[in-house]
Amino acid sequence: MNLNDLNSLDLKNIGDAPLPVKALLVAVVCVVVLAAGYYLDLTDQQDALDKKKAQVTSLITDFDTKQAKAASLEAYQAQMIEMEDAFGTMLRQLPNKNEIANLLVDITQTGLASGLEFELFQPNPEVPREFFAELPITIKVTGTYHQVGEFVSGIAALPRIVTLHDMSAAPLKTGTLAAASDRLQVQATAKTYRYLDEEELAAAAASRAKEKMAGKGAMK
Repeated sequence: MNLNDLNSLDLKNIGDAPLPVKALLVAVVCVVVLAAGYYLDLTDQQDALDKKKAQVTSLITDFDTKQAKAASLEAYQAQMIEMEDAFGTMLRQLPNKNEIANLLVDITQTGLASGLEFELFQPNPEVPREFFAELPITIKVTGTYHQVGEFVSGIAALPRIVTLHDMSAAPLKTGTLAAASDRLQVQATAKTYRYLDEEELAAAAASRAKEKMAGKGAMK
């Protein structure tokens, strides 16, 4: 095969071309086909590789996140135990239904022991909460600053939770100025709390669910 053979090549009559020319053309076509196939295959492999890299990066990020959570798991568990203990301690400070009467006696005895005189001690209807009930008590007492302070300290020292709210004090009006400045008339709302038993909790949950459904119906 020489240069003249290539120059005289007629693509329309490729079948009449010399054998060397045909062989060269076949070789060129094969090279082009192989190159195109290699390029396409390499492109597909590169895309697959990029996807695998993205998956590896995502897995590494997910692993780091889970590893951080696992490392903090013991701290979370210890915190949960502390919270459960604290909740249990507070729950034990809430009287049950049968202990409320004794607690009311304890509150009045604390006031009397402090030297206060009760003008009003009125338990009001319970206010239900999520897992406990709140019992407000309206009280009105008279006594000196020292006696009132002793009463507040005594209430705080009770084994059951009792809190004082909306406390107001005014000098007790008497005939002499000295007596008026020495004694006070104090009004406050004492609140104690009791935990609800299982039946009461179930009833409260049912009541909340009913109210929620009624609210949805009203919105429609």
